[in-house]
Amino acid sequence: MNYSQLHINESIEVLKKIDINKLEAIANLLAKIKDDGGRVFFIGVGGSAANCSHAVNDFRKIAGIECYTPTDNVSELTARVNDEGWASIFVEWLKISKLSSKDLLFIMSVGGGSLDNNISPNLVKALDHGKFVGSKITGIVGRDGGYTAQVADVCIIVPTINIDTVTPHAEASQAVLWHLLVSHPRLKENETKWESVK
Repeated sequence: MNYSQLHINESIEVLKKIDINKLEAIANLLAKIKDDGGRVFFIGVGGSAANCSHAVNDFRKIAGIECYTPTDNVSELTARVNDEGWASIFVEWLKISKLSSKDLLFIMSVGGGSLDNNISPNLVKALDHGKFVGSKITGIVGRDGGYTAQVADVCIIVPTINIDTVTPHAEASQAVLWHLLVSHPRLKENETKWESVK
């Protein structure tokens, strides 16, 4: 078997093992946030940050939910890294955005954050702030889910099929699953372009 076939087979296996009940619970959580007039803050780093930016677009445009991600503002992000340090960039941004109990933190991450391993401490601090103000927390994370899985109201942990491809499968699955959520009948409000073209 060549690598391409192996990777595709692993991807299929990952998706087959996703916890469908948790996906439905996230859809219901998002619907409640929307109904209550709350906002969704997508937070991630690296490839997951790019997924967050794309998700913000889709959830605003297709689901009609007010959404943001701090990594879309590169000027503020780099100023905060430079002036305050990497670990506090998200929590300080969330404070300025007045994150509240009506809102939802949606974490996309391969590791989910871990202070013990010094992995994404910025996610941990953002999550702690979310808990402090009483916001809801969800996420799509890889491996064991890290701190996100420990504190989230509901969290999808992307199954590890091959220890050598944890990152590509976690980040690819984020995209598949947020597209599922934004297309979910509980959330979808507006038709997507190509589906509307006859």
